[in-house]
Amino acid sequence: MVSKKNKTNYYFVGIKGVGMTMLAQFLAESGNAVSGSDIKDTFLTEAVLKKARIKVFSPFDPKNIPAKADAIIYSSAFTPQTNPELRFIKDHPERFTGLKLSSYAEALGEIFNRHYGLAVCGSHGKTTTSAWLGYVLHKSGLKPSVLVGSRVPQLKNSSALKGSSPYFVAEVDEYQNKLQYFQPQGVILNNIEYDHPDFFKTEKDYIRAFADFVKKIPARGFLVANEDDKHVRSLLKLNRGRNFNYSFKQVKGVKVGGGLTSFQFKDLGEFKIRLLGQHNILNALAVINAALLLKVPLVKIKKYLAEFKGTARRAEILGKYKGVLIIDDYAHHPTEIKATLKAIRAAYPSQNLITVFHPHTFTRTKALFKDFVTSFSNTDELIILDIYGSARERQGGVSSAQLARAIQTLNQKQKRSQAVSNIANLKEAEKYLRIHLGQNDLLLLLGAGDVFRVGENLLGK
Repeated sequence: MVSKKNKTNYYFVGIKGVGMTMLAQFLAESGNAVSGSDIKDTFLTEAVLKKARIKVFSPFDPKNIPAKADAIIYSSAFTPQTNPELRFIKDHPERFTGLKLSSYAEALGEIFNRHYGLAVCGSHGKTTTSAWLGYVLHKSGLKPSVLVGSRVPQLKNSSALKGSSPYFVAEVDEYQNKLQYFQPQGVILNNIEYDHPDFFKTEKDYIRAFADFVKKIPARGFLVANEDDKHVRSLLKLNRGRNFNYSFKQVKGVKVGGGLTSFQFKDLGEFKIRLLGQHNILNALAVINAALLLKVPLVKIKKYLAEFKGTARRAEILGKYKGVLIIDDYAHHPTEIKATLKAIRAAYPSQNLITVFHPHTFTRTKALFKDFVTSFSNTDELIILDIYGSARERQGGVSSAQLARAIQTLNQKQKRSQAVSNIANLKEAEKYLRIHLGQNDLLLLLGAGDVFRVGENLLGK
């Protein structure tokens, strides 16, 4: 994607998406001219774009496209049928002769493949793991480039870090089989659990995307893999490089207290982390193994592993509203929800936990409906907002009201006392919480959409 000129003029169609933002920021930090467009809605990524001084046009309009653009990168959320800028590009090929048009995944893959690419992938935990690994390598002096699908306060409060070494740590998404565009030297594979049913029609299709990716690892490359995951285990034999597996069975003496979790790992001694939950211990094991493979001294791994404070929207403390602590988390898959609720419950056992969940996509909610029903047992009260749909899917087929009723039915069978309700939107949820939040409550906001805005509004941000 870098031209022979010293400075390339990049234009992003759909720049506010998390992946698009991290790539735009990286290219801007590399000395290129970067601008883009998106809808007028406010996104969590806008603070990163503003800090990087990247101009964003709204709404979409062909007039936004720079006359001297060298390359256009577009989000796969849009097509010429749904986006006026992409439609204009398609209908006027003579205007864009010699200009490179790439999807986000193609553009990121091209840059990644020119480096010693370290791909962090899996169904859950890749944002935290990629940020954590990037932080440890950065602080240890390896000078990596790092691209993460969320803002990372300890990486200059951004989602991308431009390094001077060949190492390139990237969060790599399996959706729409974006993995096909990457040629990794090292892969960190956290777990595999069926997701994105709007694209992968069966679990077999989903697993195949990861299998094909593992096959790409070169003989001199490596795979850091979660041996506790049965689907990950099934792929180990496909790796031509070295396998470095980790398991929770290798962990002993877990202790929680004083804002830290400590544990013993293999014969490497004690490690301490600030992040909550068993799932984050597993993420830490992935980081430890990858850092050791890259010859980071153990003393530095322990120091910087313990320093890492996490990323935005991953058990992020937003503040207090009338004494009520508000925590925001991106969890949107049943397994992620269970892990987050378990960790929050363990950290705050005496609090009355109120969870506001914003389901993301009709296809996911329908395909994983039974799993969603059993995911919320660790909260005292559950508020389910109407489903946040995707532009790529047909709407309908399931509703939040149906999900709420199914959870209520399960609670009756299990004789569990839990208030469950369906509230239509963010505004109504905020109104309800202003009236009902009490002093011993803890408010948890869950979902991949913009449910965090409930917390921001309560806190007056």
